[in-house]
Amino acid sequence: MNNLKGFNKLSRKPSHRRALHRNMVTSLIRYEKVKTTAAKAKAIRRTAEKLVTRAKMDSVHNRRIVAKTLYGKDVLNKLFVEVGPRFMDRPGGYTRIIKTGYRSGDAAEMVILEFLQNEEQGAAGSRKNKDKRKSSGAPRK
Repeated sequence: MNNLKGFNKLSRKPSHRRALHRNMVTSLIRYEKVKTTAAKAKAIRRTAEKLVTRAKMDSVHNRRIVAKTLYGKDVLNKLFVEVGPRFMDRPGGYTRIIKTGYRSGDAAEMVILEFLQNEEQGAAGSRKNKDKRKSSGAPRK
């Protein structure tokens, strides 16, 4: 049985795949969302989650390890100053994949890979929706 051995090679040579990961993760951190294919998003998600876990503790050692992967000092700084502290209380699962349909050229499944919002914003938003449901009609049986 071949359970989770290896990773998706994305039909690329190792150097091209590494450059793709670095570019996509850098764009994800810079813009906090990126539109790509489902296969690439699932591969990039692994890399991005590992970097965010490193960024939760700001140290010289962690910055040097993450700097091997990211392009640009501004993106590195944003990861450690904004993104990492946002997920301090969260043990994992910092990203979400939203399906958007299929590409017209080759019918590849397209998705949006994005970081989750702040915990406070998400909790407040879900409470508002629950309050609206409770006050909008007759009591449930």
